Amino acid sequence: MNVKNTILSATGLIAALVTTGVVASADTTVTVQPGDSVSAIAVKNNTTVAAIAAANKMDNTNLIFVNEQLTVPTSSNTNQSTNNNQATTKQASAQEQVAPVKQATVKDTTATKSTSTGYQGSQSSAKAWIANRESGGNYGARNGQYVGKYQLSSSYLHGDYSAANQERVADQYVTSRYGSWEGAKAHWMANGWY
Repeated sequence: MNVKNTILSATGLIAALVTTGVVASADTTVTVQPGDSVSAIAVKNNTTVAAIAAANKMDNTNLIFVNEQLTVPTSSNTNQSTNNNQATTKQASAQEQVAPVKQATVKDTTATKSTSTGYQGSQSSAKAWIANRESGGNYGARNGQYVGKYQLSSSYLHGDYSAANQERVADQYVTSRYGSWEGAKAHWMANGWY
């Protein structure tokens, strides 16, 4: 008789969970990659921006950093709130920009030499902003014919991919084409490249 009651109780519990739509499942942990945004992560993981914001106690969903670990609720945990959050997600997606890239704390062994260019203030800030957008600040980054921290054409670098040469050539390129790093940043913001 005890076995029969146990089976009936377990069956009833399973039926209750299935009919209410609650399924036990674990959340996913996602590592933010360059170019990621909360809305893109939400779409990839079949969840909502609001659910990710709630799970990570985020005040600003437009501010995430490369290598940051985000808890992403699984779709079964967010199904009940999906309808309530659709308008919020659409609004956040329309306003959301690609997250800023934060320099990783791991040193790049291919270029550990730091070079100083003498820029200060807004020029230095604009230069760092472009480097982070282009390569995450990595001198060893490659994207087809584009090389290094500033993603310059390999023909500009003439085979010298050293950090010092990348800095020198980037400064020359920006000065000749845009007049300043601020001008290059303004062009990048308008066009998505410099």
